[in-house]
Amino acid sequence: MNTKHLIDLNDCSKEEWEDIINLAVNISDAPERYAETCKGKILATLFYEPSTRTQMSFQTAMLKLGGNVIGFDNPLNSSVSKGETLADTTKIVSGYADILAIRHPVEGASLVSAQYSNCPIINAGDGGHLHPTQTLTDLVTMKKEIGHIDNLTVGFCGDLKYGRTVHSLIKALCHYQNIKFILISTPELTLPDYFKEYIVQNNCAFQDVLSLEEAICELDVLYMTRIQKERFASEALYNEQKNVYILDNKKLEHAKSSLKILHPLPRVDEIAAEVDEDDRATYFKQAKYGVFARMALISTLLGQTHEKYQLKGTSSEKACSNSRCITNQENGIRKSFYQIGEKSYCEYCDAECK
Repeated sequence: MNTKHLIDLNDCSKEEWEDIINLAVNISDAPERYAETCKGKILATLFYEPSTRTQMSFQTAMLKLGGNVIGFDNPLNSSVSKGETLADTTKIVSGYADILAIRHPVEGASLVSAQYSNCPIINAGDGGHLHPTQTLTDLVTMKKEIGHIDNLTVGFCGDLKYGRTVHSLIKALCHYQNIKFILISTPELTLPDYFKEYIVQNNCAFQDVLSLEEAICELDVLYMTRIQKERFASEALYNEQKNVYILDNKKLEHAKSSLKILHPLPRVDEIAAEVDEDDRATYFKQAKYGVFARMALISTLLGQTHEKYQLKGTSSEKACSNSRCITNQENGIRKSFYQIGEKSYCEYCDAECK
């Protein structure tokens, strides 16, 4: 694996993902063989927003590899509450640890950390942008449960606008053969245009639909998502969207017997509890596979020679159009943009620059 950090899964080649996926499958089959892989190493978890599965999954992964864990899960209990910048926090903590996982509510935050860190950085979720380790988990789940990742019709249902797990997985699946996406959402929560452009540029097919019932009979994989209250500007806007899509046994009557139902969790009410007893419900297995995916990733990154992240785009003083981008939230960050055709995109958050 040539990359020294995991900020965006697309920083790696498909072959490098496959190496990690295959290692995760091997670990899941015989975890005891890897019990001392990271003996003497320290993982720091910097979680600037709440998390249960992702944080505990990272902690469990490192402990199962024989390493140790430090970090925080509430920035109010750290020097962040005193005004310390992300860059300074990263410099300090990366001097204590051998690898660092960061979860942050602002998009592009992990890319900033990677430029200042003295150890590998793992993006554990940045705002509504990306969540690459969840994507690795999803790919490991498909490999274990279906046996392959090519030639699938994959439905994404719910919050496709702010859902970083959706964004990361779509970008990854575009690199597999004969993938069709069915995007199930309200107009207000549809997939952002720049991700639809990415699908087209990678010669994949997609279809927008409003109804889960309309799409479910076609699907090999159904990726349900929570309507994320924390991403909405007001509770009123959230309440308009929260109960639009609910998967229950009645809807599953029209689905394939081989369907795999995934969800990054936590769920609220978008999957009825009755579905848990269906053999097609795969989301609790998926959460367990997340530990093996992160064990494979941590051990792989710690086997590399560390280098600070070098921006790949062109420096500019123009502002990113995305108000949620880290470049619009903290001062002193070097802005960088890349070109696709005639359009310019922010390297930190992938938003098109108007």
